[in-house]
Amino acid sequence: MSNPPSWIVLDIEGTTSSTESVHVGLYAYARPRLGPWIDAHRDDPDVTAAVAETGGATAEETVAILHGWMDGDVKATPLKTLQGQIWAAGFAAGELTAHFFPDVPPVLRRWHEEGRRLAVFSSGSVASQRPWFRHTTAGDLSVLVERHFDTVNAGPKREPGSYLKIAEALGTPPGDLLFLSDVPAELDAAAAAGWRTTGVRRPGEPSEAAGFGAHPVVASFEEIEEIK
Repeated sequence: MSNPPSWIVLDIEGTTSSTESVHVGLYAYARPRLGPWIDAHRDDPDVTAAVAETGGATAEETVAILHGWMDGDVKATPLKTLQGQIWAAGFAAGELTAHFFPDVPPVLRRWHEEGRRLAVFSSGSVASQRPWFRHTTAGDLSVLVERHFDTVNAGPKREPGSYLKIAEALGTPPGDLLFLSDVPAELDAAAAAGWRTTGVRRPGEPSEAAGFGAHPVVASFEEIEEIK
C-alpha cells in the first residue's frame, strides 16, 4: 500500500477474539436468560420490537425460536438485539470478561497512538460491541474505537452495499479503508466496494483452512506491515 489507510475496520469473532469465547462463553450466558430478560423488559420498545420480529405466538415459542437461531448460528437481528442487551448487563455486572488474542490489544494501542482511526463492523449488535471492548483482560479498549457498525446500521456483512454505506458514514473514500476479517466472503464484499482488505487466519479458528484468494493474509495483527 502506498499510503496508510485512514480507517482500520475490525471484525471481532475469529479476528480479534476467538470464536469459542463468543459461541461458548457469551452464548451460554445469554441462552438461559433470554426468557427472563424478555419478561422483565416488556416495556422496552427494542425488546418489544425484537420479540415481534421473531414471529413467535407465545413467550415459550419466542424463546424456542431464539434458541433455534442460536443453535444454527443464525445472524438474526432480533436475537442479536436481545443478546446484546443481556451481554451488556453481564459485562456491567462483572459477570463477563471479553477475550482478545494476545497480539491484538498492543497493536490496537499502537495504531491509535500513530493516529490510525479504528472502527468495528460485526454481526454482533453495537450494544454488545461496546462492552466487549470495554471489559477485557487487557483493560479498557473501547477508548481506541471511534465507530461501531452492525447488520442493523450498516447491513449484511457479505454485501458490498454495506461497505459503501460504512464508507459514506465515515466520510472516507473506500480506497482509504482497510477491513480485517477471518471470513473470505466478507473480504470479497469489502473489496467489491473498493476497500482494502486483509484476511486473518488464526490457528484453531473455523476459517483456518479457508481459501482467501487474492486477499493478503496474516496470522497476527503484528504481521500487518503496511499500516505500521
